[in-house]
Amino acid sequence: MTPARYNPWLFRFAVLTALATFLLLGLGGLVTSHEAGMSVPDWPNTYGYNMFLFPPAQWVGGIFYEHTHRLLASAVGLMTTILAVWLWLKDGRSWMHWLGVAAFLGVVAQGVLGGLRVTLHLDSLGIFHGTIAQVFFVLTCVLALFTSRWWANLVADKSLSPVPGGLQTLVLAATLLVLGQLILGATMRHQHAGLAIPDFPLAYGRVWPDTGADAVAQYNAQRTPMNGINPVTAFQIELQMAHRLMALAILVLVALCAGQARRRLGGRDALARLAAIWLGLVLAQGTLGAATIWTNKAADVATLHVLAGSLALALGALWFLIARHRAQPLTETQADGTFGAQAAFAANQ
Repeated sequence: MTPARYNPWLFRFAVLTALATFLLLGLGGLVTSHEAGMSVPDWPNTYGYNMFLFPPAQWVGGIFYEHTHRLLASAVGLMTTILAVWLWLKDGRSWMHWLGVAAFLGVVAQGVLGGLRVTLHLDSLGIFHGTIAQVFFVLTCVLALFTSRWWANLVADKSLSPVPGGLQTLVLAATLLVLGQLILGATMRHQHAGLAIPDFPLAYGRVWPDTGADAVAQYNAQRTPMNGINPVTAFQIELQMAHRLMALAILVLVALCAGQARRRLGGRDALARLAAIWLGLVLAQGTLGAATIWTNKAADVATLHVLAGSLALALGALWFLIARHRAQPLTETQADGTFGAQAAFAANQ
């Protein structure tokens, strides 16, 4: 895209859609943290009312979190639809048209999954609902990036040093690992067993907890109602240990990315600075994960933990896309945004 094609209002609306999606993730996290997912038992209505006409006086307890989540989800759906149509009509890049369509289909899938989660009473759908939400947030951030003046200037700038393929691969691996970690986290949050492991950095006082039948029975005997009303299982303990190990692997990979970016691109390069921010965000994410355990899974701390993970995923994805663009020089035709779909995908993914 050339600077002349930059549309400031389209960019601002794309950013607004991404911000609204981020807020929706936070509200969804509060719904799960407060165990409010079934506070409203019907869908798309709310206790028989049209969703948008439900009396505010009845927005109490868990109903408040679930109902406001639905209202914000409806707003995000409308904004995404507007953005997709706007891109199709005003953006000259055909591949951006299809990214807008993908965003529209993603938000529709989210709404359907959320509704089925309620009507079918299936906790497992909550895992898919949460996972697609993370991917959809990344997509809104990508749309904001590709409609920005910064991206327009990046396309026109031929002086930037290319990003080594090995570094790109490392960033992609770390980003995919973050996505896997978020899926693990969503699985844990929808087990409804509170904290499967109540201590950190140890686990039941050991580096690796005993998950034998007798040990698990002893853990359950020691658990209090504050830790969750359901008994913990060996699978849930092992799942949380996998979550901890993956967190350590992510930290190591992102630290390597930050170090390699600084060494190969220079400390003043935008991607090197972005990698340093990414590392700081992952450290904050780990700290919030520990605080979630230390505060006995306080709803606000657990939700911040989820949001930090969302930002880490989006930042890694944007880093990779920018690096891919800088992997090879663009031709004048490509920079003008008129190239074919295959070349566009290769240059801008």
